[in-house]
Amino acid sequence: MTPAGALAGRGVLVTRPAAQAERLCALIEAAGGRAIRLPVLDIEPAADPAPLRRLLAERWDLLIFVSRNAVEQALPLLPGGALPSGPRLAAVGRATAEALAGAGRAPDLVPAGRYDSETLLEMPELADVRGWRVLIVRGEGGRTLMCDTLAGRGAEVVYAEVYRRVLPSSDVDTLVARWDEQVAVTMATSDEALRNLLTLVGPAGRAALLATPLVVVAERTADLARQLGFGEVGVAARADDESILAACGALAAASPADGLRPEG
Repeated sequence: MTPAGALAGRGVLVTRPAAQAERLCALIEAAGGRAIRLPVLDIEPAADPAPLRRLLAERWDLLIFVSRNAVEQALPLLPGGALPSGPRLAAVGRATAEALAGAGRAPDLVPAGRYDSETLLEMPELADVRGWRVLIVRGEGGRTLMCDTLAGRGAEVVYAEVYRRVLPSSDVDTLVARWDEQVAVTMATSDEALRNLLTLVGPAGRAALLATPLVVVAERTADLARQLGFGEVGVAARADDESILAACGALAAASPADGLRPEG
């Protein structure tokens, strides 16, 4: 049985934001699994767009987009609602690169192998950035690795925080009550998503969640999950939907046949 085939009849909790979950849900269902939608993050525009418009209109040598959300939320704030032709564009991951291409300009820099900040920073094009003005387009908060590293290499680095991640309001009582028969595998694509998932299920669902195999997309999130008490954690090869599907299937293949009963 292939890893994806191991999902047949099993429930997979999909925690991506609602607007970004459907492709992964379709892949799970095509593999015979049941996609259970529980967004653990909502994406909202920045509260005050005026300073961001001014920032995005300045001259930059490099714009780094850290996520698809960064692309989508920045576009309305850019002059003319279009990506600039002057600076280089960098995307941390494939979905971000696809969003940039869909907006009219493919990125100049996309990491090979794992799609993460560390791999992007290893690209030879970023080895010497002395004197560059770099704008990192992202959501509020998050890691400082990109900024710290490029600044250490001699660049002037500024953030344009064009969106906010907020905790959705969700009624999970029914899901928690039937967790053992519904959910075989779950996922978290960031540290914040993992913490929000724990918050949403609350004390009543914590033990069942911690006992459920978990897929993450970074070793640092896997370390956090183990610290929080998750017993079985798998790290997807990449952050794309196909890699997450494969990791879910691998965990399901190695787990007891729970989460198999039909809904209803």
